[in-house]
Amino acid sequence: MLLLASQSPRRKALLLELGVNFTTLNVDIDETQHTDEGSREYVCRLAKQKSLAGLAQKLDVQASIGADTIVVVNHPQEQVLGKPVDFDDACRMWRLLGQGEHTVMTAVALSTHETTYQCLVETQVNFAMMSAVQMKWYWDTNEPQDKAGGYGIQGLAGQFVKHIKGSYSAVVGLPLYETSQLLKQAGIKQYER
Repeated sequence: MLLLASQSPRRKALLLELGVNFTTLNVDIDETQHTDEGSREYVCRLAKQKSLAGLAQKLDVQASIGADTIVVVNHPQEQVLGKPVDFDDACRMWRLLGQGEHTVMTAVALSTHETTYQCLVETQVNFAMMSAVQMKWYWDTNEPQDKAGGYGIQGLAGQFVKHIKGSYSAVVGLPLYETSQLLKQAGIKQYER
């Protein structure tokens, strides 16, 4: 049996598309970014910690998948955008996102009892500048509160995305192609009921 170390409904739905049997478990790890840690190292560390924490809590599973998604802007300098703490924080994020292209990084770690397989997928997203009315409306939908960068591309915020270059499913929270490759590497059977 495979464990998804997440309670994210988006990750659950995406993993179901890969034809694997799995169970879920919410793991609690410290998600604080270390001061000397770049964004790539940070998101990869979180995915691996989630995967290993899941495996440690459910010893009867064959493997555990952990994933993490961050939004990174590079203007005026590199900055990781987490989940907004309030409306003002969300507006700050949306203004940054509207200034040009940003990067969504999703790391996936698949841990067995012997080793951990990992991948990192980066997708470039071009986000429109939102008006004050749009910001208030979007915030009031309650959709952005639990999302990195304060938006969900698969939901109402899709209307603000001009274009993407890369993996749509990675922006949602789990890159399908790359995760399928990790499952193959680990010998996890797919497409069986």
